Amino acid sequence: MAEQQARSIVVVVVEDEVIIRMVVADAFDEAGFEVLEANHSEEAVSILETEAARVHALFTDVHMPGEMNGIMLAHHTRLHWPWISLLVTSGLALPTDVEMPEGTSFIAKPYKVDHVVRHIREIAQAT
Repeated sequence: MAEQQARSIVVVVVEDEVIIRMVVADAFDEAGFEVLEANHSEEAVSILETEAARVHALFTDVHMPGEMNGIMLAHHTRLHWPWISLLVTSGLALPTDVEMPEGTSFIAKPYKVDHVVRHIREIAQAT
C-alpha cells in the first residue's frame, strides 16, 4: 500500500550537475516516486507543459545554465501550475522567503538525500 501511494508521487528533478541529478533521481525512484529529469529550467518547463497535470513536486537547484534560474523556475511553476509543490536547493545562494514564491521550501546543499525524499513526500502529500 505504501509503495502504491509513493508511486503516485511524480517529481521533476532539475539539476545541471549530472552526478547530483542521478543520485537524487535514483533515491526518488528507490522511494517509489516517478521521476522526470531536466538538465536546466527550460527543459523543465518543456516537461511541465506536457506533464504538469500529473506532477506533484518540483525539486530544483538555484544556479543553472540558461536564462531562467531555479528561483525564476519556481515562480514560473507557481504561476502556471499552482498545485505543484516546490523545493529549491543551493550550495551557494540562500534565498529569502521574499525571493521565492509563497509556500516554497528551501534546503541547503550539501543535503542528505533521504531528507530530501522525506521532504518531497511530505509536501507532495500535503497538496
